[in-house]
Amino acid sequence: MTNFSMDSFSLKGKVALVTGASYGIGFAIASALAEAGATIVFNDINQTLVDQGLEGYKAANIEAHGYVADVTKEDEINEFISKVEKDVGPIDILVNNAGIIKRIPMIEMTAEEWRQVIDIDLTGPFIMAKAVIPSMIERGHGKIINIASMMSELGRETVSAYAAAKGGLKMLTKNIAAEYGEHNIQTNAIGPGYIETPQTGPLRVAGHPFNEFIISKTPAARWGTTDDLKGPAVFLASDASNFVNGHTLYVDGGILASIGKQPASDD
Repeated sequence: MTNFSMDSFSLKGKVALVTGASYGIGFAIASALAEAGATIVFNDINQTLVDQGLEGYKAANIEAHGYVADVTKEDEINEFISKVEKDVGPIDILVNNAGIIKRIPMIEMTAEEWRQVIDIDLTGPFIMAKAVIPSMIERGHGKIINIASMMSELGRETVSAYAAAKGGLKMLTKNIAAEYGEHNIQTNAIGPGYIETPQTGPLRVAGHPFNEFIISKTPAARWGTTDDLKGPAVFLASDASNFVNGHTLYVDGGILASIGKQPASDD
């Protein structure tokens, strides 16, 4: 046992792979890992998105390595991981961020649409983790962070496939921890709350019913920002979390802890 020091949060000398990190939450998490000292690798579904990501990292003075790779295709991912190991080095930290959501009422959703969400949001993390775990076992350490959701715990109209996938991802997180924890591999998840992104911009206008709904339901009385996810990501990627395994850390301003505010009385 060693004494704790703030150096436990350092990621110097580590290679971190963040899937789907050309923009948004993935980009923010990768940027935080880079600031903590990690070398960043990311992938996306096409070259246009990879180029967008590379430009963003360059503007942020981050040296990143970008690749085109589809997380749902196992053979393609195995080739991708082999190339990363040759080009950059073995992967110490995997962040399964790539995901999609389709907001469709369940009885209107086709099985094909359902499978697409499950394939990307749940099967993708399985394929990615399976590809990096053998090397982590060989080297005696590794960190896997799955980006879950509040929908790992809650249901809501129009997101049946997404909620099913994120609930499954929570349990995949626990199972990887149970199966490979003895190899000094820690597998945890982050469950973001409602986060300010370009996609949520139209909903965050003052007076918009959904904006008022989220603020009233969240004890912090605000939307989260991508910066709110950076500290938790660095913690779970670092040696500071070496005895944290199978946990889902909800970064949601307290929304899962609260039933919401009581409506104001008309009296």
